[in-house]
Amino acid sequence: MVTTAIGSNVDRAAERLRSAAVTHTPCAPVRDLIGSTDLAAAYAVQQRLTRDRVEAGGVIVGRKIGLTSEAVQQQLGVDQPDFGVLFHDMRVPEGTPVSMARLLQPKVEAEIAFVLGADLDGEVSRSAVVAAVDHAVAALEVVDSRVAGWDISIADTVADNASSGLFVLGAQRLTLAQFDPRQTRVTVRVGGGVASTGAGVACLGDPLLALSWLATTVRDLGEPLRAGEVVLAGALGPMVVVEAGSEVRAELTNGEGRPLGTVAATFSEESR
Repeated sequence: MVTTAIGSNVDRAAERLRSAAVTHTPCAPVRDLIGSTDLAAAYAVQQRLTRDRVEAGGVIVGRKIGLTSEAVQQQLGVDQPDFGVLFHDMRVPEGTPVSMARLLQPKVEAEIAFVLGADLDGEVSRSAVVAAVDHAVAALEVVDSRVAGWDISIADTVADNASSGLFVLGAQRLTLAQFDPRQTRVTVRVGGGVASTGAGVACLGDPLLALSWLATTVRDLGEPLRAGEVVLAGALGPMVVVEAGSEVRAELTNGEGRPLGTVAATFSEESR
């Protein structure tokens, strides 16, 4: 009876979030159905929505890591990151306007994206993670929430695919021999003015540590990271609210200020 009740609530939570996405209308939090701290139930909702999307033709191209900031973890009362799934249609090519019609309550985070050159389905030591990374690029993650007013607990965001929206990747590729993710600095400008700054150490102390956590977690779930997949490693600084007309540009540098890459996006009212 308990298992049936939990399954029913997972179904109801998934349907609530699905309806919000389809109708383009934010919904109430789902913690009333699955609890505010039950990560198993929350990931069950996420998996249900992921399965439905795959069955409808969606192609998984990677993962995103969230809650990599210690301050945000403390705010939500958790001691670990979370993750979501990236689909092929979530990527917006740099130079293509990001349509606000595809979003509900968008915010932007500047991140390092790792592109894998090898599977991570075995040992997940730091050296194995480093060897598996083909290259890295500057990235903008457009986070979004189907939950009205971003009124989320850890369970709400996990269920909602870790509050995923869209993402944009920069063009300049870097190998790990060319830069140290821990020493990376980022400046995010909106309309030319500085809106956010951050550093690699803000991402679990090291973005590669975040990648290692993800690789271990999804391997143990039987869904290991594969060659060719993109991993958004987590925010390097505070989120920035965007609206139609916003022009966002993130610039990555090393500890000495040497440019490492840029990524930009313009948000428009154009249709989906």
